Amino acid sequence: MMSRLAVLLAICTGVFAAPAFADDLDAILSKAAAGKKAPGAALLIIQDYGIVDEAVYGVRSLTDPTPVSRSDVWNIGSDGKAMTAVMIARLVDRGVLSWESTIGGVLPDMARDVRPEYRAITLQQLLTHTSGLPENIRDEKALNSLFYDESSASLSERRRAYIARALQDAPVGRAGRFSYSNTGFLIAAFMAETASEETYESLMRDEVFTPLGMTSAGFGRPPTGQPAGHRQGRVAVPRDVNPDFFAPAGNIYLSLDDWARFCIDQLRGANGNGALLKPQTYSVTQSPPPGAPVSMGWFVRDSIAGLPGPVYYHEGSDGAWFAVVALFPASGSGVLAVTNGGKDMGGQALALAAAMNAAKLLAIKK
Repeated sequence: MMSRLAVLLAICTGVFAAPAFADDLDAILSKAAAGKKAPGAALLIIQDYGIVDEAVYGVRSLTDPTPVSRSDVWNIGSDGKAMTAVMIARLVDRGVLSWESTIGGVLPDMARDVRPEYRAITLQQLLTHTSGLPENIRDEKALNSLFYDESSASLSERRRAYIARALQDAPVGRAGRFSYSNTGFLIAAFMAETASEETYESLMRDEVFTPLGMTSAGFGRPPTGQPAGHRQGRVAVPRDVNPDFFAPAGNIYLSLDDWARFCIDQLRGANGNGALLKPQTYSVTQSPPPGAPVSMGWFVRDSIAGLPGPVYYHEGSDGAWFAVVALFPASGSGVLAVTNGGKDMGGQALALAAAMNAAKLLAIKK
């Protein structure tokens, strides 16, 4: 069994295997992109815990004809939830929080003014979408006001304002039943900020990005000169996408290679060799609670494209991007697909077709 140091060094150096899929991936990506309006896309395959090959297609934006490259960064939307969960799990491993920590216990000043049903909601329920919280704030006017606040408030302050309003909404169901909730991840991240006295962004860099060598990772819209998100036939503007404070629920950008570093650690963790968490903690974060289809950041499926499960799966989008990931821990393999076009630009269809056909390729060549 590899030591944690050996595993971490392997992940940080990329674990590149010999190229074996290059022509196949180019063909898959080109076919998936045909007839779509999304300007660019990328596809990556992991096999035997290593990055086997990657393909890119198209340009950075409709206003920038620069071809996309392997070093470019992409917004992965809700696929970042698994990273948020791992950051919080690191705090649990150190005793800063526990899975049974409650909203009332960690945020007592806020809990006095929220609906009583939420005070006993646990960290584990928040991260497994079993808290009973709505997906987002239900009042669209209030949601837009908080999303597009142009004040000088910090990201943590804006998260707090969002949470305070969200906890006034009635539950969509009882605690313990599955109901997908972005709000739950924002609350869990704010609990981590409060307990650690660090910002979510600092925690993510310190607990996930830096240990795995994910040097390209950041929050919000990718920097100028990188691929831009698109919707409605144009480059997206800030009001088209999630605000920066929404990062715990889905607003991280990074290169496919860096995303693969995280996914490889998830695969290794499922097999007792992860670098970031205790072995039992990987099991907790990757196992759905009874009666629910999702663990902490992963929908767990029985199979995909002929590859047996469990399959750790997620789709992510902020409306101007689309990203999909499928990991197969039994074989140490996986596929990642991204595009800089939203659903209305064909981004969803493109990414899903590329990912599923790449998974079929893995099934054939395993």
